[in-house]
Amino acid sequence: MSLAVETLISLLDLEQLEVNLFRGVSPQDGWQRVFGGQVIGQALVAACRTVDGRLPHSLHAYFMLPGDPRVPIIYEVERLRDGGSFSTRRVKAIQHGHAIFALSASFQVAEEGLTHAAAMPNVPAPEDLPGEAVFRDAFLKRVPEPVRRYFERERPIELRPVEFQRYLSLEPLDPVFHVWIRTTGPLPDDPALHQCVLAYASDLTLLDSTLIPHGLSVFAPEMQTASLDHSLWFHEPFRADDWLLYAQESPFAGHSRGFARGSIFTRDGRLIASVAQEGLIRRRTAAKPHKK
Repeated sequence: MSLAVETLISLLDLEQLEVNLFRGVSPQDGWQRVFGGQVIGQALVAACRTVDGRLPHSLHAYFMLPGDPRVPIIYEVERLRDGGSFSTRRVKAIQHGHAIFALSASFQVAEEGLTHAAAMPNVPAPEDLPGEAVFRDAFLKRVPEPVRRYFERERPIELRPVEFQRYLSLEPLDPVFHVWIRTTGPLPDDPALHQCVLAYASDLTLLDSTLIPHGLSVFAPEMQTASLDHSLWFHEPFRADDWLLYAQESPFAGHSRGFARGSIFTRDGRLIASVAQEGLIRRRTAAKPHKK
């Protein structure tokens, strides 16, 4: 197991403080705010720790304040309902006495039913795409120094973009983005952990798809970007340490908000999850001269 994956598993292994109360920490990697996927993943872990015999099938979350990576995050779980088939949990993430994030998650017992699913897009296999080193070399030329330092370190999630030209040019392109993702090392055989890792990874590139038609990225200095909400539906069992295709598109942007949605497939074409997100994509205004 790679050190980065071990660190991610440790990051998701929350400390239980009391019944329904958990504490999570953030990596000290120089970021000014906590990565949104981390908070989603940790909040889902907190919810899972209060449910027995059922896996989550959906979550819906709102980001309210930037997370402070210097201090722990407290996760408070409210057990809303435990029915015959479904359980519902609400999780509030707290820092400095204020709620920074809220998540609702629903859990279901395993059962059979009617089945249909969308087909996976026809894209090259991950082995036929440039590797992580080539991706980094092209990408890191265009990002600020803190981002460069982060991507130069070993990371828990490997990315292999299909539309690699996205990182070679600032030309406006269609708002469609396909990325193969997987952890950089094997994970334990715990289905809930694989779901929480995917929740973490689902926030990595989705908002960036809203900027592709404008020739911009979330790291463009003229842009102020942040996740506003995030929804994730789990459809089928999967392993997050196997290659998964994250097919993303952005059907709308306006009013300084961008909307994106994604479908996640296994290599053999099974649709295993769906994602939707709205984020802030606001152009920064130039500082006004000081009036004496």
